[in-house]
Amino acid sequence: MQAMDAALRGAIAANLGRFRRVEAPADGLKAAAVALCVVIQEDVPALLITRRAPTLRNHAGQWALPGGRRDPGESAQDAALRELREETGVGIAPDAVLGVLDDYVTRSGYLMTPVVVWGGPVSPGMKGPESEVAQIHVIPLADFDVPPRLLRIPESDAPVIQLPLLGNYVHAPTAAVIYQFCQAGLHGNMIRVDHFEQPVFAWK
Repeated sequence: MQAMDAALRGAIAANLGRFRRVEAPADGLKAAAVALCVVIQEDVPALLITRRAPTLRNHAGQWALPGGRRDPGESAQDAALRELREETGVGIAPDAVLGVLDDYVTRSGYLMTPVVVWGGPVSPGMKGPESEVAQIHVIPLADFDVPPRLLRIPESDAPVIQLPLLGNYVHAPTAAVIYQFCQAGLHGNMIRVDHFEQPVFAWK
């Protein structure tokens, strides 16, 4: 199985090496980074997804990738690794970064840079700070690697993107970023996702 894991890691890195990412202009936005951390659980490749604490001031209880605001002078890669460590306890070296996807500008004023990292075999002792993270889930990549659900809302001309998650749905920005990862990282498809809308509840 180690050979299969190495092959998957190599394939994702190669696909993202060919990916030409699009940077968004800062324009006064708050710089942030998220980690798409690929792990292996019982020989199944998966992503780490968190459920934000219900007591948080912003986006309480929502599904999210490990991530947050970048510190002054901090690169997106360093911020993603730091946030991953702080929110899940998974500490990995900079050489575990496999690539970077397109920036995604959120309705709440963040310029979010998604960083794909290789976490390897999952640790059973993953735990984040209770003040920020309510739960950490290990979701098989196959659950996300499906055609997205697109919804129309009266507040926007752009479609809201959703992906299935534990019997429900995760929305943009998380769904948009994961969809681009599946298409670009797993299949080598050059697609953009900045046109996908977020649900209205995530606009604040």
